[in-house]
Amino acid sequence: MSVMKHKKTLFLALLTMLLWGSLFPMVKLGFAAYGVTTTADILLFAGIRFVIGGVVICLVTAIREPASYRPAGKNILPVLLSGLFAIVLHYSCTYAGLQLTDSSKTAILKQVGALFYVCFSFVFIREDKPTARKIVAAAVGFLGIVALNISGGGLTFSLGDGLILGASFCTVFSNVISKKLFANVRPVTATGISQLFGGAVLLVVGLLMGGRVQFRLDSSLWIMGYICVASIVSYCIWFGIVKSGELSKLFIIKFAEPVFACIFGALILSEDIWKIQYLIAFLLISGSIWISNVKRKKTSK
Repeated sequence: MSVMKHKKTLFLALLTMLLWGSLFPMVKLGFAAYGVTTTADILLFAGIRFVIGGVVICLVTAIREPASYRPAGKNILPVLLSGLFAIVLHYSCTYAGLQLTDSSKTAILKQVGALFYVCFSFVFIREDKPTARKIVAAAVGFLGIVALNISGGGLTFSLGDGLILGASFCTVFSNVISKKLFANVRPVTATGISQLFGGAVLLVVGLLMGGRVQFRLDSSLWIMGYICVASIVSYCIWFGIVKSGELSKLFIIKFAEPVFACIFGALILSEDIWKIQYLIAFLLISGSIWISNVKRKKTSK
């Protein structure tokens, strides 16, 4: 990969992390604004979000590149499987976990699956071989996650943490499926279909469980508007770079997501991020990104 292409990929990946990081506190803000309190409400909220996103992406691609749906139709099972892991399972766990733990902590716990993939990438994609630099970066990032979970009483773990860990592995599986899928299907087209499918499943399940979302025609609608726009833009960018990028290196860049989540958590929800374990975690995560990207850039000249 050339230096310029590497810089562009790094920028786009970090932009995606910024958008995803901002969504953690924004979703919590949405819960409060729209009266989302139960599991059924959460699933319905997620369903609405991704149905809107999926419809918008599908309409745009249908108008601009209608031919892209022909290969998507021939590969519909992996497209739907990607939607199952990326949307249905991932967000069921994430949204439920958000009710039980801080959004800042949630964002960092979601990196565990990425760390696992970096170390064992060859199991999923033969060409994506682990290297010493990747392993060191993964180890440093893992230490950041351990540091985050250390409190006065020692290492803590809750049901909410477990749900977020499950979501993190769903992310790995969905990206592996998508990486292979994009050899035949355009990333934007697959993203639209998978979001529409996943959102529809969550919406139906939420309704059947009696979920309610109290939308009002007032200024609070900007919250759902931001969530939908950020989701559309971030997923289209991410899956666009997943097609040609190396997943293990992209997953290391994902360590920036919790940094942005903590910043936005403090700005939007006034969460307390002035804790020594958060500072240590941020430094370690920043170090992991530096190891895997900055040094690599220097040796590629």
